[in-house]
Amino acid sequence: MKLSIVEYPDKRLRQKSVEVKDFDENLHNLLDAMYPIMINTNGIGLAAIQVAHPLRALILNIPDEDGEQPRENLFEIINPVVVKADGETVYQEGCLSVPQFYEDIKRHEFITINYQDRDGNTKTLDADGLLAIAIQHEMDHLEGILFIDKLSYARRKKFEKEYKRLQKERKSSK
Repeated sequence: MKLSIVEYPDKRLRQKSVEVKDFDENLHNLLDAMYPIMINTNGIGLAAIQVAHPLRALILNIPDEDGEQPRENLFEIINPVVVKADGETVYQEGCLSVPQFYEDIKRHEFITINYQDRDGNTKTLDADGLLAIAIQHEMDHLEGILFIDKLSYARRKKFEKEYKRLQKERKSSK
């Protein structure tokens, strides 16, 4: 399965993802194909919508203390639902769909989610720190929300200007 990352301002990123009902070979192939893209682009999370598949599926692999992302640390999260959220934290986020841009975003510090794994088994996950932030970031993608949507009006205007300039620079360097 050949996948590529959908980049802002592509309208597909604004789609709401649909619930996964079939935990079949197609889903497994999608999850398996998403992993190398995430790793090869230095990502820690990737939602299916970011590779043009509007399904409520995401993967996460938070680097360990050595900065490595061993496959056994991979989370495959299907149909996630936040059942508890507490605290507040600010973290500088980036996004594979909004390359080269980072911004401080306010999130819950602790969350508990219910989700399904690739085989449809129901699981519960308590998360804090970077894992909690990454889950919230990726779950926003499932709703068609990007981290830049959480910026103040003034900061969003500045982002739009900076991003247009970056896109022009990238096109002229190709």
